[in-house]
Amino acid sequence: MIALDHVTFRYHDAADAVLRDVTLAIPEGELCLVVGETGSGKTTLLQLVNGLAPHFTGGTLAGTVTVGGRDTRTHPPRDLADIVGVVGQNPSDGFVTDRVEDELAYSMEQLGIPTPVMRQRVEEVIDLLALDRIRHRSLSALSAGEQQRVAIGAAMTAQPRVLVLDEPTSALDPSAAEEVLAALLRLVHDLGVTVLLAEHRLERVIQYADSVVLLGGGGAASFGSPAELMGVSTIAPPIVELGRLAGWEPLPLSIRDARRVAPPLRGRLADHSTAVPTVTALETETLKAENLSVRYGSVLAVDDVDLSLGAGEITALMGRNGSGKSSLLWALQGSGPRSEGTVSVAGVDPASLPPDEAIKHVVLVPQRPSDLLYLDSVAAECREGDRAAGARPGTTFAAFERLAPAVDQETHPRDLSEGQRLALVLALQLAGEPAVILLDEPTRGLDYTAKKRLSAVLAEHAARGACVFLSSHDVEFVARTAGRVVVLSEGEIITDGPAHAVLTASATFAPQVTRILRPLTFLTVDAVRSALEATL
Repeated sequence: MIALDHVTFRYHDAADAVLRDVTLAIPEGELCLVVGETGSGKTTLLQLVNGLAPHFTGGTLAGTVTVGGRDTRTHPPRDLADIVGVVGQNPSDGFVTDRVEDELAYSMEQLGIPTPVMRQRVEEVIDLLALDRIRHRSLSALSAGEQQRVAIGAAMTAQPRVLVLDEPTSALDPSAAEEVLAALLRLVHDLGVTVLLAEHRLERVIQYADSVVLLGGGGAASFGSPAELMGVSTIAPPIVELGRLAGWEPLPLSIRDARRVAPPLRGRLADHSTAVPTVTALETETLKAENLSVRYGSVLAVDDVDLSLGAGEITALMGRNGSGKSSLLWALQGSGPRSEGTVSVAGVDPASLPPDEAIKHVVLVPQRPSDLLYLDSVAAECREGDRAAGARPGTTFAAFERLAPAVDQETHPRDLSEGQRLALVLALQLAGEPAVILLDEPTRGLDYTAKKRLSAVLAEHAARGACVFLSSHDVEFVARTAGRVVVLSEGEIITDGPAHAVLTASATFAPQVTRILRPLTFLTVDAVRSALEATL
C-alpha cells in the first residue's frame, strides 16, 4: 500500500539530507509506527506519503514514493485526498469550519459523498471517539485534546485507505488516548486501513504496531518488526528499558506480557524501599490562588480553586481533556481571564504588572510554542531573549542548545521540529530566572532523551528556588519529574498529594513500571535500578 524505493529527501538550503536511501514497503491493513529522535525526520517521512513533501514544503526528492499505486511525485495532495487521510501535529491548523459537526463532514462534502451516508458516518465517528458532548460546540472553544480527537474524526469520516497521523495522542489524556488507539485498531483490523503513525510516547502504541520504521542518524532508516527494532533502538519505552534491565528475552511489549515474566523481579525487589526521591519544597510560599474561577459564557472552566505552591517545588497538574488545566494556568499567569478570585506571586498579582515586569515573576510555555516566536532565526530569538531578560549574551542560546543540541543558529524557527520549537521557547522563558514557571503540555514533540534533559533543567531551576507548575498527560514524565500531583476534574481540584502516592494509587495515571510491578509501588526504571544495585 505504501512503498518507498531508494528515497532521499533534502530541504532547500539544508546541508544534509533528512532521509537518505530509504527503502520499505508497508502492506495494506497494517499499523506502522515511525520512531526516531526529535528532529530525525518523522514528520518529513509522513509528508512524503501524503504528498505535502515536496509539493508544499519544497525540497529535492530522489527515488520513488507510491501510495495505493500512485506516484506522489506526479500526484499532489489533492490527487491523493480520496485515499490518504492526514492528521498533523497541530490539528487546529487544518480546520476549515467553525463547528465540530461541520468539520467532521467537510472532507466528505469535498469528495461528493451522498448526504445520508455522510450523516451515518458522522454519527459513527462521534460514538467511536466519544465526541457527543462537544458535537455542537465551536472548534475554537475546545481544549487541545478535544481538537485532536475532532481532527482524527474528520480524517476518519472520509474512510481513507491510508491514514497518516503525526503524534495523534500527544494532547490526549490516557483514557482518551486508549479510545483513539482502539478506534484506529478497528480501522486496521476490520476495514483493512493502513495506518502510518509517528509517536514519541511509545509506551502507548508499541504493543499495537505491526511494523516499525526506525529513523537513525544521517537520514538512515530501518524497517522491521517491533520486537526486532526495540531490541536495538536507543529510543525505547519504560517497558522495554525494564525488560533490558531484568534480562527478559524476548522483550515484552505489553503490560500483560511483562507481568507474566515479572514475578522473579518482584521477588528480588520486595524487601527494598520504593520511595522516589523528589525535589524538597522550601517553606516559602511562592504562588497562591484563592477562590479562583474562570468562566467562558455558560461554561465554568475553573471552579473556586484554592492552590498554594512553594519555592523549590515541581508540581504536575493532571486531568482529562477539557477539565480546565490550560484555563487555570493562564489565569495564574495573569493573561487569561478570571471571573472571580485572586492570584499572587510573592505578594504581587502578575495581571497588574506590565509584560516586561511580569516575566520576572511568572512565565508560561503554552501548548503551541510557535505562538511566541516571531523573528527570522534561532540566533535572533535568543538575542532578544537575552535582552528582554537582562541576561548575559549567549545565556538563552546555551539553554536552548542544552535542550536541543546541534541546531544551526541561523535556522528559521518555522523550520524547527515541534520539539525544537518547544525547547527554544522554554529557553527564552527561563532566561530571566522567573520565580514561577508554568508549562502547558511541555513534552509534546519530545523523545525520551529530550524529556530527560527537560526534567533535569526543571529540577535545577527548582533547586535554585523556582516554583514549577506543569500541566501534562505524560504520566512517565510526571513520574520522573514531579514531587507533587494536583488532579483537576470539571474545573475542581479533586486530588492533591505526593506524586508517588497519587500515581501508584491511580488506575489511569499509573506509569508502566508501576503497572508491571504491582503490588510494589515503583514509579520509574531508575528507581528499580537503584533498588537492584542495593541487593548486590
